[in-house]
Amino acid sequence: MHWHVLGAGSLGTLWAARLARANVPVTLLLRNRQRLASYRQGGGLTLVEQGEASLYPVPAQSVDEQSPIRLLLLACKAYDAEAAGASVAHRLSADAHVVLLQNGMGSQDAVAARLPRARCILASSTEGAFRDGDFRVVFAGHGHTWLGDPQQPSPVAWLEDLANAGISHEWTPDILSRLWRKLALNCAINPLTVLHDCRNGDLQQHPAEVATLCTELSELLSVCGQPAAAENLAEEVQRVIKATAANYSSMHQDVARQQRTEISYLIGHAWAVAQRHNCAVPHLQMLLQRLQKHLQERHLPGD
Repeated sequence: MHWHVLGAGSLGTLWAARLARANVPVTLLLRNRQRLASYRQGGGLTLVEQGEASLYPVPAQSVDEQSPIRLLLLACKAYDAEAAGASVAHRLSADAHVVLLQNGMGSQDAVAARLPRARCILASSTEGAFRDGDFRVVFAGHGHTWLGDPQQPSPVAWLEDLANAGISHEWTPDILSRLWRKLALNCAINPLTVLHDCRNGDLQQHPAEVATLCTELSELLSVCGQPAAAENLAEEVQRVIKATAANYSSMHQDVARQQRTEISYLIGHAWAVAQRHNCAVPHLQMLLQRLQKHLQERHLPGD
């Protein structure tokens, strides 16, 4: 299978570089000819591991090419995912697989609706990476990626490519539980790091806020049919806070860079689901309102 990667952010770049390093056929898709020219001028993707930088001349093309795509990794931001998927819909083969690697929830359903012929594979990753330059990614922490398809539980044949590329992964028939669990973790940590303008570890100074959010999120997960995702949530949130104590959350990084956040697909999605299920989550609602006000004061979108 030939991989196409759309989304030259941290995880998309990380996957593309490792696939290329393992001699797995992969092509980077860029949104226009200008980005393509800029990429080619730089000579490829740079992957930094343990301070060592390696350049991989991964082939690239713009999304408006006509060659068919059978296997697509869609690794853009959640708010760009639907439009990004639509931009290559004309190129997807009848048996195409699309791997959706977005934060939060909500964008996956929107993409799937736009690409009704494709088999959409949902993914949730704990790998750490960040960009420190254009088409340059720093591998900050080894993690694990779960993949699954709620519509078809049978695993896919191309998982062998991930193994060859050293991408730690697991196929799970219960991918939605994984996505909900990660959503809850993000809701309990990311907004508070923005409002307190702090690293993850500094949330240990706000135990009551974190504990209250975990209680409400656990109730919400149980109400919407995800009891496994609710198990020991508070304990895992504390573990993540301590394990990533020196890190800034992705949402904090977005705000610091004056970039749009994925609020609608994280805490906004949780609040919308709570409303649909008539589940009272007053602290979650208050946190969402505080966060929206905080973003608007900084001239950033509140959605």
